[in-house]
Amino acid sequence: METREHIQEAIRLAGSEAKLGKATGYSQHAIWKAKRRGSVTPEMALAIERAVGVRKEILRPDIFGAAA
Repeated sequence: METREHIQEAIRLAGSEAKLGKATGYSQHAIWKAKRRGSVTPEMALAIERAVGVRKEILRPDIFGAAA
C-alpha cells in the first residue's frame, strides 16, 4: 500500500478531509494537499496517528522507520 492510500484510509476513518483536519489541527486544504502529494510532514504523521490510529511508521517510514 502506498502512502497516498494510507492517507486516504486516515480520511476514511475520520469521515472526511475536513474532519481529519479538525482532529489533527490542520486545515482541510492541508489534508487535501498531503493526499494529492502522497506525503505528509513528520508532524502531520504524528497528528494523524493520534487522531485515527494510522501509524506514523507507515506514513513516514523514512523518518520513523518501517512498521515491524
